[in-house]
Amino acid sequence: MAPRVDYFRSCVVSQHRRRRTAQLKWQTVLFLLCVYGTDAVSGQARYSIPEEMPEGSFVGNIAKDLGLEISRLLSGKARVVTKGGRQYVELSRDKGALVVKERIDREELCKQTTPCSFSFDLIIENPIQLHRITVEVLDINDNAPKFPKGAVHLEISENTASGKRFPLDSAVDLDVGLNGIQSYALSPTDHFKLEINNRADGKKHVDMILQRELDREEREELKLVLTAYDGGSPKKSSTVQIHISVLDVNDNTPVCKQSVYKAEVREDSPVGSVLTTVSAADADEGVNGDVSYSFAQASEEARNLFQINPETGEITLLNSLDYERENSYQINVEAKDKGGLADTCNVIIDVVDVNDNAPTIQLMSFSNTIAENAPVGTTVAVVNVEDADSAQNGAVQCKINEDTPFKMESSLTDYYALVTDEVLDREHVAEYNVTISVRDQGSPALHSNKTLTVRVSDVNDNAPVFHSAHYTAFVPENNPPGVAVLTVRARDADWGPNARLSYFLEESDVMGSPVSSLISINSDSGVVHAVRSFDYEQMKSLSFNVTARDGGSPPLSSEVLVTVSVQDQNDNAPQVLYPVQSGGSVVAEMVPRSADVGYLVTKVVAVDVDSGQNAWLSYKLQKATDRALFEVGAQNGEIRTVRQVTDKDAVKQKLTVVVEDNGQPSRSAVVSINVAVADSFPEVLSELTDFPQGREYNEKLSFYLVLALAAVSFLFITTVVVIVSVKIYRWRQSRVLYQSSLPVIPYYPSGYADTGVSATLPHMYNYDVCMSTSSRKSDCKYSTLGGQSVLVVDQGFSETLQRALKDKDFLDSAESPETVGHWLILSLKERCVIFLL
Repeated sequence: MAPRVDYFRSCVVSQHRRRRTAQLKWQTVLFLLCVYGTDAVSGQARYSIPEEMPEGSFVGNIAKDLGLEISRLLSGKARVVTKGGRQYVELSRDKGALVVKERIDREELCKQTTPCSFSFDLIIENPIQLHRITVEVLDINDNAPKFPKGAVHLEISENTASGKRFPLDSAVDLDVGLNGIQSYALSPTDHFKLEINNRADGKKHVDMILQRELDREEREELKLVLTAYDGGSPKKSSTVQIHISVLDVNDNTPVCKQSVYKAEVREDSPVGSVLTTVSAADADEGVNGDVSYSFAQASEEARNLFQINPETGEITLLNSLDYERENSYQINVEAKDKGGLADTCNVIIDVVDVNDNAPTIQLMSFSNTIAENAPVGTTVAVVNVEDADSAQNGAVQCKINEDTPFKMESSLTDYYALVTDEVLDREHVAEYNVTISVRDQGSPALHSNKTLTVRVSDVNDNAPVFHSAHYTAFVPENNPPGVAVLTVRARDADWGPNARLSYFLEESDVMGSPVSSLISINSDSGVVHAVRSFDYEQMKSLSFNVTARDGGSPPLSSEVLVTVSVQDQNDNAPQVLYPVQSGGSVVAEMVPRSADVGYLVTKVVAVDVDSGQNAWLSYKLQKATDRALFEVGAQNGEIRTVRQVTDKDAVKQKLTVVVEDNGQPSRSAVVSINVAVADSFPEVLSELTDFPQGREYNEKLSFYLVLALAAVSFLFITTVVVIVSVKIYRWRQSRVLYQSSLPVIPYYPSGYADTGVSATLPHMYNYDVCMSTSSRKSDCKYSTLGGQSVLVVDQGFSETLQRALKDKDFLDSAESPETVGHWLILSLKERCVIFLL
């Protein structure tokens, strides 16, 4: 027993060594194939491995063979993609190697097809790369030959001549090449020998040849053993028992009418269809002439698909055919009579392809989002298109709908890349539905569709756009600080953060002040607020720029001009320029008793610093001593007589005029005017002191008259001295300029004229005085406003005159109604004082 164990152990060791040696050989071959078999141009690689390798076995260094970095495999999420079948290998990204994922059985994968290989694709993303990998599976002797039957029964007539052939079922070995069936052996060989012939399909046909006649009386039954051997190492074999019954004489053998029968059948033929009929003739009569038909040699798959009528020889379809699985079958049919004589013929059945498979679309890689600034030609998806049919039925055309900015490009066989064909614009179209259509060329044609949704991601390529090219707003003056003036709005055609807008004021100066001290803006809503209250009289409008900036990177912005106009409010009352109101003097306009109707007494001059209708002034007579005597022009402020002045009219006339603007609500000013109705100055002086001064009226007229005369005398002397001194001084100053001894007569034009937009003084008012330096007499010429005399009597004459004389420009200032001095003209003989305001 021990020697048998040692022998078994030695056999196991030697077998292990042989397998190790074979594995080393295969690895050497694999290395050479990896080095020289990689197609760098087409992105393909080819490897060879033996079948039945354990899981995790090394297939090849794909990173090295394709010239890829390990980091590229990791960042590109490299993966192995198979076409709907089993995945036999997998990628080890961190090593860049292909390893066996599951057991590979060459016979299961390819059956008898040789060479046997399977292909898969290596997909790498960002950017998308596609590599075709082919792995050839090498056969190992892992299958023993096998006969289709466990025993063969033959009936041979005793008078069968030597050389008669008896076909035998060949053994089947799933292995190929050297590992397939290489030889047969028959024992014993007293009466028969073997003859092995190679068929057209590469298989071996075994015939048993009678080499010595049989004698039934000598031996009625023979038992032979047929052994089939493969060429593997070690060899494997299988046996079948052949039982031969020796029969009595049967003179004629059935003869097939054709040695080879050929039939074509469509793969969609219904079950039960008659494919062909095998026919044989036997010259014998009776029982020995009856021929029966059977499958002598056929694969198990053929026996499942076809059947033969033993009486008629009709071969019919037993099950559905599939061209894509097998397109041709060979069957040996035996025609045998009742005497045991037989003949064989070969039946070849070709399956005709039918367009029964629609094209398939397999998405290998897909980026469902693409940036709108992606260059033309950017790969979006890679698809694999296949049709299991053959010839024209398997030829496919791939296209997409035309209303998209994409196109299909074919990089490898059966592979199509969906790439951009135009520049994308998310603002125009944000999403595309791309329908991939494939159609074969069969009749009728079959097709398949697959729809991909491609979203266009936003890029900050659009600057904000304001709703208006120029914003104008109006704000009333005296507005409360913080009031909302207007809202600026902009839109951005981008999306998300790229369309999130912020508003900013552009720094600038408005009338010497920073714009931010006048205006503020809400950065989110674009609402413009007034920082402080505006005054129309100081600022009528202000302009500034507002910037809208989006949240993109880098951000884009745009500007718009904003003009804020300040609207005038009636916040200023009219101001009376003439007559000048003084609390310590009485202004008197003199009207002669001979004045006609419409005589211009004086004119009230007023202004309003507001504008528009707020500055439209109207005049009306509020109070009058005699309302029937005077009227005031509502628009020009002129005070005129309404009727003829009579002797009964009082000398003292007091008028109160109200100046009112047209604002809402309106504002007004009141001016009081004293009018003296008299023909001569003495008459005026006698009555003038009766005018009330302010709100107090002095009834002691005689006291004031005496006081006024004293003051007039004092002021006259003082005035004469001052006038002489001033004239001498001015004569000296002007001597260089004029070089003349003629008397100097200065001319003093007035100076009040409103030329602004809101002016309310339409005329110029002049006040002139002429004095002679060549005479001691004081001739007085006084200018009247509208041809009127102005008579003034001041209670504090001496004080008023002294104040006037202290002004060194007393005689020179006549530029405006505010600067016109009180012209004092005294006449001692006439005992009067004329004082022009």
